[in-house]
Amino acid sequence: MKFFPISSKKAMFFTIFIYCMIITPLKGAKTSVSSSSSSSSSSDQQPELITYFKSTTLLKNPTIIDLRNQSRTSKINLFTSSDCSIWTKECSNEILKIAQKTEHVKWIKSVRRKIHEHPELAFQEFETSKLVRQELEKMEISYRFPLATTGIRAIIGSGQPPFVALRADMDALPIQEAVEWEHKSKIAGKMHACGHDAHVAMLIGAARILKAREKNLKGTVILIFQPAEEAGNGAKKMIKDGALENVEAIFAAHVSHQHPTGVIGSRTGPLLAGCGFFKAVISGKTGQASNPHHSIDPVLAASAAVISLQSIVSRESNPLDSQVVSVTSFNAGDNLDVIPETVILSGTFRAFSTTNFYQLLKRIREVFTEQASVFRCSATVDFFEDKDTIYPPTVNDDTMYEHVKTVTSDLVGTTNFKVVPPMMGAEDFSFYSEVIPAAFFYIGIRNETLGSIHTGHSPHFMIDEDVLPIGAATHAAIAERYLYEYGS
Repeated sequence: MKFFPISSKKAMFFTIFIYCMIITPLKGAKTSVSSSSSSSSSSDQQPELITYFKSTTLLKNPTIIDLRNQSRTSKINLFTSSDCSIWTKECSNEILKIAQKTEHVKWIKSVRRKIHEHPELAFQEFETSKLVRQELEKMEISYRFPLATTGIRAIIGSGQPPFVALRADMDALPIQEAVEWEHKSKIAGKMHACGHDAHVAMLIGAARILKAREKNLKGTVILIFQPAEEAGNGAKKMIKDGALENVEAIFAAHVSHQHPTGVIGSRTGPLLAGCGFFKAVISGKTGQASNPHHSIDPVLAASAAVISLQSIVSRESNPLDSQVVSVTSFNAGDNLDVIPETVILSGTFRAFSTTNFYQLLKRIREVFTEQASVFRCSATVDFFEDKDTIYPPTVNDDTMYEHVKTVTSDLVGTTNFKVVPPMMGAEDFSFYSEVIPAAFFYIGIRNETLGSIHTGHSPHFMIDEDVLPIGAATHAAIAERYLYEYGS
């Protein structure tokens, strides 16, 4: 190889020339990219953000949450969505697979545990409501708040008919938790002893699934997070505040220790009884027990009334139509030598139809007043109607029940759907079922190995958390398939 001699001056100019040739194209490229980016910004006032969720149509006058400039680091790409323009079992399977993904299960359990650790009583669910709203905002789901003090009405879908609703109750009970575990209630004397923490978590889980599958929704899903199911008729107040606006059907679940984890149970027609309470005051004339003829004895009148009340069910009601009248308190004082001036009695009554329920109310009032008069006493009866303690029966619409049965059988298998008998318990979901077609169903949490065997309202109540993804999938499938079958 031959080398040609070159001066040091020429070598310096040659080096500068090569450097300029290399660096200039890079600067040009950077300028081009910068110019393109600037042009894009000027034509689009805000940069497009990459997200796994689309925005949705807002309701009239909702709280508007603008998340366009917020971080997306909390969002996990869990979802793939196939075309379900024609519903097949694969659509159900896909919903269940999404719910059972490890990331989703871990997240939904964490939501439930946060709520369980901080139980709040009726109309005091401020932190629970805040948590729900934060999760909705992360998913860019619009909502209206507040309804009935702490309630939320969220929306997913096209914003167009049909509208179908899913409901979860949020309140806890004034019970001291006796279950020792890592996420035990941190609030003394308060506990989620009826599973409402699980109900909220399952509905938030369903929201995440539905939002990811929003392009499949042939209408609009309304999510109702309701306060005060246990006391105060929160459903009644939610309806008054517009929770059912445009809604044509509604569904809800309740965890049940009577069924193994993941088993669904329901029935057509009356599922839960109407429930009412009474307090009767029978007044007479006080006097010494040694001279009863100088008094008017309200104890005798009250005793006769208690016995007569039993004949309402045993002799006036159809034996095939279950009803209950129970006196649970009898207070005549504690003076052993004096006939009291008044006796106070209280109790409850239940029936599976609205007609029978109000017939019981009428007859209870008549028995107290008429029996009191037989013994020369007077009586007043209070049914606490002004305090919203009357719950109508929860009656499942035939068509909506069949929808739940079809969807859940497809989702968890026909052997995991059970037709259940009616129960004398009560639920304020009944107020929704009085207004629009509705279906209420149970989802099992019984797991003897874990100790999930105790009835609701027990300080030992606990749930098998494996139910959470199943419940989320069930809610999502019920709503999406309803829109598929009843939408345009």
